[in-house]
Amino acid sequence: MNLYRVIFYLFFLSTLFTQNVFAEDSLIVKWETSHTKKSDRLYEIRLKGTIKSGWHLYEKNEADQLAGLILSSNDGIILTDKSNITSSFQHFKDPVFDNTDKSAAFDQIEITQVIDIGEKRISTFKLLLSYEVADETNFLQEEEKITVALDSSATKKSSVRVLIPSIDSNHPLSDCGISDAAETNTKSKGLLSLFLLGFFGGLLAIFTPCVFPMIPLTVSFFTKKATSRKAGISNAMLYGFFIFLIYILLSLPFHFLDSMNPEILNNISTNVYLNIFFFVTFIFFALSFFGLYEINLPASLSTGSDSKAGVGNVMGIFFMALTLALVSFSCTGPILGSLLAGSLSSDGGAVQLTSGMAGFGLALALPFALFALFPNWLNSLPKSGGWLNSVKIVLGFLELALAFKFLSNADLVKHWGLLKREIFIGIWIIIGLGLSLYLFGKIKFSHDTPNAKIGLARKMLATLILVFTIYLIPGLTNTSWANLKLISGFPPPLYYSVYTQKNECILSLNCTKDYEEGLKMARAQNKPLLLDFTGYACVNCRRMEENVWTDPEVYKLMKENFIVVSLYVDDKKELPAEKQFTYTTKEKTEKEIEKVGDLWATFETENFSSNAQPLYVIISTDEQLLSNPVGYTPNAKEYLKWLECGLQTFRDKK
Repeated sequence: MNLYRVIFYLFFLSTLFTQNVFAEDSLIVKWETSHTKKSDRLYEIRLKGTIKSGWHLYEKNEADQLAGLILSSNDGIILTDKSNITSSFQHFKDPVFDNTDKSAAFDQIEITQVIDIGEKRISTFKLLLSYEVADETNFLQEEEKITVALDSSATKKSSVRVLIPSIDSNHPLSDCGISDAAETNTKSKGLLSLFLLGFFGGLLAIFTPCVFPMIPLTVSFFTKKATSRKAGISNAMLYGFFIFLIYILLSLPFHFLDSMNPEILNNISTNVYLNIFFFVTFIFFALSFFGLYEINLPASLSTGSDSKAGVGNVMGIFFMALTLALVSFSCTGPILGSLLAGSLSSDGGAVQLTSGMAGFGLALALPFALFALFPNWLNSLPKSGGWLNSVKIVLGFLELALAFKFLSNADLVKHWGLLKREIFIGIWIIIGLGLSLYLFGKIKFSHDTPNAKIGLARKMLATLILVFTIYLIPGLTNTSWANLKLISGFPPPLYYSVYTQKNECILSLNCTKDYEEGLKMARAQNKPLLLDFTGYACVNCRRMEENVWTDPEVYKLMKENFIVVSLYVDDKKELPAEKQFTYTTKEKTEKEIEKVGDLWATFETENFSSNAQPLYVIISTDEQLLSNPVGYTPNAKEYLKWLECGLQTFRDKK
């Protein structure tokens, strides 16, 4: 099947996704705007485009399927008349189209358009320009979203505050015992967790039909081909090292993306289309594991690397390791995909991904090195057989469960309401029951061995899965038992429920999702603000809310003494037109603030030099930083101590 092409590009999709981020710097046409007010509702907008030297912009030509210049708006603005292009087009022989006659504008183009803003009282709105340009050899389609400022004061700044001058992240009023060393230690624990997660994934990959049979074959090859046992061990160890290295190298492109823009990886991980792509891809993986079809990389890739396996000693071993990585992709790909998506959703992005990849590569490389050191162990390995297919089926059920996590991410950030918490848990219950029945031998798949005996280990695993499935059932209720702490972070949050909630505040705390509104509430109630930089797709954020915030002492303190301001950095909801603007950061780069998440992500990086979630910050009513911010703090006593210190600093300040 051609499905392998979709799967192969999974790991490169994020690179392609970021092209649009940097495309604006290389636009062929640079646009300027002006306007004349004709009435309270009508404005005449003038757009002047300067075309890059050597390039031209095509006139609309339906016969040649050239779209020409299209002007549109998604802000509810009515374009009352057809756009009037005042510049003249020139006819010429176009080398791009085999010297056929074309009409295009050179150097400059001017457009006028009358718009009707209706009853809205707005200061800015956006127009979308789409057009085709070319030079002597290249043909491009460009799009640019242009902000038109009806109020001249709106061209330079917005009334929305981003950088708060009184917040000094380097000099809080109290450090509350939180030092840089403590923060580094927390991040190190996060890296270790992902390394261990990757290591566990690598161990799973070993027991798949694509990898397990390769262990005795490869080790025997090195030990028999070598001139001495020492040389055989050395070559096998080098082979294992190259497997480890290859998986680390796969993560390096993400470091390049991270260095260009720290928010890119977070944007990738919470991108709606990418999460839907992961959902569909993991469904494909699951169905392939169930035996409906095989997914393989293009044969030319594995054949090409395999043909170079004999080139020199060290390079030959490297290409043997690369061949293993390629031919085992149909089994390791789903595990790596889970690791990729999970890492990009975590703090640190690229560093976390490298840590997870290192753990995966190490686990995959270990058996080749260990069995080379102790070749007699090969005799104790179980023979390949039907049990390997059972491993694939189990992985298929796990991939199916993970697929709905990605769909849930997209649902949460877009507020579709498709996968409320109880629906998500219900799907996991069905998957868990299916997996239990399969392990007990009640369900069969096409590649299963007929009349195979169900061993004790398989029965124990089936029982464990069944117990876990039963544990999920209270999650369908509207009771205190619905907080399933063992899987906190994976289902949607508790307030995203099919049951009617008192409000959208987490755990019904005294909260808001807007900083300015929270500041007003804090001043009215004389309480400090607890800024909660969070995300709908943030696993550790849910763990904090469901495991730490529910601690009786923590909950009581937060409810009675703080105004909780939850700022979702991945919220894809469009800001009102009058609140959309272009922001110039402290590094003098311009950033379009169009969505709610854009605003709060920029607010976090500008004021606290951090793009990690969760991040917790305590602010006074006069907007001063009361203590050092903290991130993921799974120990409820430590978090309580930090809250008490910030509250005491607020009271002492008064």
